[in-house]
Amino acid sequence: MEHPSVALVRAPNPGPMTLDGTNSYVLRAPGASGCVVVDPGPLDDAHLDALAAHGPVELILLTHHHHDHSDAIDAFHTRTGAPVRAIDPTWCRDASPVVDGERIAVAGLEVEILATPGHTADSLCVLLADEGEHGAVLTGDTVLGSGTTIIADPDGALGPYLDSLARLRELGTPGPVAVLPGHGPELPDLRAICEAYLAHREERLDQVRAALAAIGPDASTEAVTDIVYGDVDPAVRFAAEASVRAQLAYLRA
Repeated sequence: MEHPSVALVRAPNPGPMTLDGTNSYVLRAPGASGCVVVDPGPLDDAHLDALAAHGPVELILLTHHHHDHSDAIDAFHTRTGAPVRAIDPTWCRDASPVVDGERIAVAGLEVEILATPGHTADSLCVLLADEGEHGAVLTGDTVLGSGTTIIADPDGALGPYLDSLARLRELGTPGPVAVLPGHGPELPDLRAICEAYLAHREERLDQVRAALAAIGPDASTEAVTDIVYGDVDPAVRFAAEASVRAQLAYLRA
């Protein structure tokens, strides 16, 4: 899709958890002089050079604190002088935290902050209501361009994540909202992908329930992971275990 207010600058950090690399986004209305950078990403000089070349940077937004999105925060803040805003005040620089529903007028745009906890407690999405025919949402790691995200227990939690997906799904009414994810390619329909994610989570919960029925209600995370994620790549086994811990906490609550 064409998004005249959005430029993608992908970081050179591909891997099992980052897919093709972290998607950093530069936002500005056509003709505006300043810009917003969302998720500066890893501490890589060439990547930061590419982002700074879009300047001047008026604001830096952070979708969540995971290092592949946040490692460059201080270096990029120092380089550009732009304030950094996030939900967690720990990550803010020269600015206050953002809050759910806040609308920020910057770089000729109005962006809306949506608190979407679940992947992490501090996860947020950025809504561009006027971008394209039905708008676009920068989803960080709440929704990925390929596959599904993890629930990073104990920071993340499944209950809030399901609520966040349900909330995002409703943004897809009455027309398809574009998904600009933190990793992977753009997706055309936020509502459709949220419905698929919710169905996937329910399927996984059924699998965890079946595993508990087979090996006992007090089964360990490792034992349940062996059954539910038995074919997972060893490189991402830790992520599968984090998701299982989140699912067990959800079911046992």
